Parts: sequence; C-alpha cells; structure tokens
Amino acid sequence: MPDPKAGGGVVVGRGVGRLTLNALRRQAASCTACDLYKRATQTVFGEGDPSARIVLVGEQPGHEEDLIGRPFVGPAGRLLDDAMIQAGMDRRRVYITNIVKHFKWKGEEGGKRRIHERPRQDEVEACRPWFDKELWIIKPEVLVCLGATAAGAVMGRGVTIRSARGRALVSPQGIRTFVTVHPSAILRIPDRSARHVEMRRFVADLRKAKRAAQDQ
Repeated sequence: MPDPKAGGGVVVGRGVGRLTLNALRRQAASCTACDLYKRATQTVFGEGDPSARIVLVGEQPGHEEDLIGRPFVGPAGRLLDDAMIQAGMDRRRVYITNIVKHFKWKGEEGGKRRIHERPRQDEVEACRPWFDKELWIIKPEVLVCLGATAAGAVMGRGVTIRSARGRALVSPQGIRTFVTVHPSAILRIPDRSARHVEMRRFVADLRKAKRAAQDQ
C-alpha cells in the first residue's frame, strides 16, 4: 500500500524535473500567498494515493491538523474515516486535501482555545493554485467536495449543498463531481437521532462517488 504522505514520487509527463506531489508539498511549505501562514503552525498539504481515482477536498485544516501537519486527522477526520469504511472506501486508495492549506482561527475570549474561522474568498483564491496542481498531477476521475467552501471553490460560488447534493456534476476541469456536507457539520448536530440520519446520508453520498469512479 502507498505511504499516505509520500506522494509516490509520481512524475507528470516525460523527462527530468517534472512536478511531483512531493515537490509540490515542499513548495507549499513556504507559501506566503496570503496572511494565513503568519498564525498557522505549518502548511497542511494533501495526502493519499498519487494515482487515486477519487479526490476528497474540504475547506481548511483544523486545530489538530495544524499541529500534526496532516489533513482530516481531528474529530471531523475520524468521522470521515468511519463514513468511508461504511461506504467501502479505502482511505489509502483516495487522496484527501483542502482548498485552503493553512488553519485560519480566532481565539476564544478569555481562553487559549483556537476556534475555526471560515476563510475569506481572497484567501481561498490565493491558495487555489496548490489544489489545481494537485488535480493536474493526480488526474482523478471523481471529486468529492466536503462542505460549502470546497463546493464553491470547485464548482463556482452559485453552487450550494442544498441544490447540488445527490447529483453528479462536472467540474470546470471536466471531472465528475459530487457535493456533500463537511464532516464537522455532522458533529455539530446536537440531536443524536438527527446526527445519525445525517451520517447515513453522508455515507450514501460517498457510496455514489465510489460507484461513479468504478463506472469510469
């Protein structure tokens, strides 16, 4: 099985010096395209199978991801792992990333806890070239947008989860795309039964993406 952080050393095209995920990750580590790097611990780049048929993309890393340096390893990531298992999706065989690679946060009043803050559109646009290059290298058959920020960045700001969920769309890059909720949205549902229903819908969305990749 591939090392989930390795990027596989995959070379795009022929010849020497072609871009790989490893090289792209090293470049992104020193990104200063927007001011988010000033308060973040590190760049959190994508990880997974460099020849993945499915790419899952979220909004930005959270508190734990910022400290560890890997995407989707906090509470939302653990819920995503559980949902992928239920959907029959192997995390080692997909690629997981975020539109924004630095953690944007605000401090809790009177405390030390770092609270997620949604990135502005200009911050999304500043980070967008890294995601575009990830797609260019991997060339996936299916994209799964986790949450409204990812959906808007990939499909355009007019696309909403309510309008697009459950439908197979086509991204501007020509990739079959599915839009669903971000795992953190499920965690925020206070009612246990409602949370269970939403989890089932989320798993069903992932199953659709898996079937679409298999049909290609």
